[in-house]
Amino acid sequence: MASFSDLFWLLVLAGGIASWYRLTRAREVAARAAAGLCKRYGLQLLDQSVGLRAMRLQGVDGVRRLERCYGFEVSLDGQSRQSARLWMAGHDIASYSLPGADAPDLETVVATDPLIHGSNVISLADRRRLH
Repeated sequence: MASFSDLFWLLVLAGGIASWYRLTRAREVAARAAAGLCKRYGLQLLDQSVGLRAMRLQGVDGVRRLERCYGFEVSLDGQSRQSARLWMAGHDIASYSLPGADAPDLETVVATDPLIHGSNVISLADRRRLH
């Protein structure tokens, strides 16, 4: 008969494995989303991978949700490497930052695009003016 401590450690191990699996699936979804954004904006996704950079609790419409930030590298011309970011909430894109062709700095947009979420893309500068 198993003792209580054995059962406890078995549950801790199962929880760790479940968390690892969920993060792995979320990373795969983020990699596909990053590839789609790069294709849409005419960028090359370098290394075909994304890496988890940060996690935060973000309040949206009075509800807190967990958002994960994935970093990846893109190229405008095939010669240079520039960093980009993608914030995911579950399997949805919350926002992203991509370098522009005319300005190599990152431009962050809130992902409300019809192809991504369902409305128009609004830059953070425009969003701040609205509120």
